[in-house]
Amino acid sequence: MAHTANADMQACIEACLRCYQTCLGMMTNRCVEAGGPHVEPEHVRLMLSCAETCRACAHLMVIGSAVHRHQCRACAEICAACAASCEAVGDMDDCVRACRTCAETCRRMAA
Repeated sequence: MAHTANADMQACIEACLRCYQTCLGMMTNRCVEAGGPHVEPEHVRLMLSCAETCRACAHLMVIGSAVHRHQCRACAEICAACAASCEAVGDMDDCVRACRTCAETCRRMAA
């Protein structure tokens, strides 16, 4: 049972770090260069919030913090919102995919 919990947590850490890297990378490279709806303030703030929440979530799990479940719950909500925003903006499939995967793994960790 503990092995499964560790495997689930490791999968969540990896999904969080992948989402962090994807959101931050797409915002600072793809979105800034594309302009238009990609750089609308609400979208930018959501992508940066998602990246930072994912980073913090992974950090809490790595250090073994008992409060990681609270962060995972918030991370799942923010990732879902970011995925929806990126999907609406368009041409951000990598970000949508990373956010949805992270949201799902975080929901499991928060349960």
